[in-house]
Amino acid sequence: MSLVRITTLMGKELREFRASPAALIPVVLLMVVCTALPFVLVVIVPWVTGQTLTSDKAIQQVVAIARGRTPELARLAPEAATEGFLFQQFLLLYLIVPIVGAVSLAAYTVVGEKQGRTLEPLLTTPMSTAEILIAKVLASFLPSLVIEAVGLSLYLFMVAVVGSPGVLGSLVSVRSALLVGVLGPFASLAALQATIAVSSRVNDPRSAQQVAVLIILPLIGMLVGQIVGSFFLTTSILLLVCALTMTAWILLILLSVALFERETILTRWS
Repeated sequence: MSLVRITTLMGKELREFRASPAALIPVVLLMVVCTALPFVLVVIVPWVTGQTLTSDKAIQQVVAIARGRTPELARLAPEAATEGFLFQQFLLLYLIVPIVGAVSLAAYTVVGEKQGRTLEPLLTTPMSTAEILIAKVLASFLPSLVIEAVGLSLYLFMVAVVGSPGVLGSLVSVRSALLVGVLGPFASLAALQATIAVSSRVNDPRSAQQVAVLIILPLIGMLVGQIVGSFFLTTSILLLVCALTMTAWILLILLSVALFERETILTRWS
């Protein structure tokens, strides 16, 4: 596997994305909504209703459990601990947004090239199938990763501005780093690789994008489950989930290579 060939194809794909920036508008808008939503629920709604976060007994029961398992929250006052807990849970949104945006780009890189008759010249190059698919996945992943980094930076800045003292510090932890810096990227890569695998067998980008639901639904379940107190993701559990997600990505690489029948794909798509 040649790193030079992979980076060369990545550069080509990124130049095509840059030539059509409108493809990134949906993920940018989704990132804006997901960045604003936590502050609407945690700050604006209590201010409008005149009720504090500590007045909700159900949330306080969940926060009490989280404080017992998270030292960063245990050091905070009840109101600040509730804010910190909720802001932590909404970090999961920054795992979902890159997947949604990157999957739409990844589906186009195969199906779109097939429809535009631009895939055939690429298949005649010395690049292996694995190199082609990995390059397309990484090229789709990088723009969404940059957008996620910008949105996350804005999110942390707003927490520092409107949050209670100590809330920002509770977000800067090993658990948060694993969630956003390890689980998020590997979940995105797994979703992208699955999308590429399906793209090699379908003619409609929408059909390929639907496979991302298999990755997004568990993440949404993690968000809802923690907020309602069904379970709590500790650092050790997150390490296990990260390892499983990384393994899933590697297996999906092998699957996508197997499905992408290079010798017959041109005949099938003609």
